[in-house]
Amino acid sequence: MNDCIFCKIRDGVIPSEKVYEDESMFIIRDIEPKAERHFLMIPKRHFKLLSEMTEKDSVTLGKCLKKIPKLNDLLGLSGGYRLVINQGDDAGQTVFHLHVHILTGQKMDFPHL
Repeated sequence: MNDCIFCKIRDGVIPSEKVYEDESMFIIRDIEPKAERHFLMIPKRHFKLLSEMTEKDSVTLGKCLKKIPKLNDLLGLSGGYRLVINQGDDAGQTVFHLHVHILTGQKMDFPHL
């Protein structure tokens, strides 16, 4: 994906401070935060939607999600956190590389569902 901003960050083409990185994912700060602390967990392999994941991708994403609470001290998650995955235009997905928003650091209202 030559035009994907997250792939360019992954590859070092676009500089960005990675808060955390391992073989499967990296975490950066969101440039338009919606909470006191707002991070993006980005799988290294490019795919846009959950429906585009391979079986291997789903295992990798599971490992990435399981890693988030282990980063409690680094990300400041002790008071609780919210995970959001936007899927498609109508949901507000603006970068078409699957990523998970990690919002923390403040009391968050529960949206009406």
